[in-house]
Amino acid sequence: MDRDAAVEAAVAFVGVGTLAAIIIGIGLTYNDSGLSADGGLALVGAVGFFIVFMSLIGLGLSRRH
Repeated sequence: MDRDAAVEAAVAFVGVGTLAAIIIGIGLTYNDSGLSADGGLALVGAVGFFIVFMSLIGLGLSRRH
């Protein structure tokens, strides 16, 4: 595995790990015998943030060459 592929894999693992931690945090914070309406909104926001964030990271990595 070359250096660029290792960096891209590491960034992907960190990004997915961060999203998982955010989802767990939302689940623990907005738990009222199930996910509350505010928790659902926070979850949608977290997924939207993840998509934008990972897109920007991917764009930055692609322009690195």
